[in-house]
Amino acid sequence: MYYIYYSLLYLLSLLPERLLYFIGDGLYVLAYYVIGYRREVVMSNLLIAFPDKTEAERVRIAKDFYHQFVNTMVETIQLIAMTDKRFDQRVTSNAEVLNKYFDSGKNVQLHTAHFFNWEMINLGVARKSKFPFVGVYMSFTSKAFDRIMYRMRKRFNTILIPAAEFKDRFHDYVKGKYALGLVADQNPARIDKAYWVSFFNKITAFTSGPERGARANDTVVIFISIQQPRRGHYHLHYELITENPVSLPEGELTKMYVRYLEDAIRANPSNYLWSHRRWKWEYNPDDSKQKLIS
Repeated sequence: MYYIYYSLLYLLSLLPERLLYFIGDGLYVLAYYVIGYRREVVMSNLLIAFPDKTEAERVRIAKDFYHQFVNTMVETIQLIAMTDKRFDQRVTSNAEVLNKYFDSGKNVQLHTAHFFNWEMINLGVARKSKFPFVGVYMSFTSKAFDRIMYRMRKRFNTILIPAAEFKDRFHDYVKGKYALGLVADQNPARIDKAYWVSFFNKITAFTSGPERGARANDTVVIFISIQQPRRGHYHLHYELITENPVSLPEGELTKMYVRYLEDAIRANPSNYLWSHRRWKWEYNPDDSKQKLIS
């Protein structure tokens, strides 16, 4: 099945960009107007994040979000046959913010979020990083599709670690210098270990793993947001969060990350994955296990 799927997707990736985006526009109509894919979740999230916006403004953000969502699928297909030259034309970055630490003796954690297009983030970092770039991935149910995505994500020599093996086997995969990319807005796997931080004025559970890892390994921590000069073109923007996470009080690094995350979302609201349940858990001030970072 792998060769069948790969051949079909490769042939699709050879189609002209305009045609692929035209197909994507059709899929947008299907996803938003016909199927209404997770539309209630999207609108509920937008109401929490932007209560001061009008209903019409939130609907406009939602429609733009669905366009971005479909564009990501189309562009992921394009990546299969995209040349290095074309990739460099479509994805730029200020990677010098990362690379200046290569000779510092410290490794780096790159904290990002569910921004579109996250596949471009993965490849864009690996393409320009002096550090060996390490990514954590979730396997797909389909073994054939998982193999296709694994091959694509390793294109610029990313070291891919299965999420299930990351905690116990990180140092089996990685020796010496590294830049570790983490999507740090994931819902916590263990709510009792979460940090609770104000996110769009609502106390929200964030996974504590990225902060704990940064403190344990004393890494430089950099935030990556993504900007879109025009459709299909991306700029990865690196911003230093801290060079010394161990100097910060517990929870402060997560709090700082959340501020960067909010600013990035406010700058481009439709570029965030609103279809996942960001506010899945409710904060209970009477629960002593819930650690509020104020």
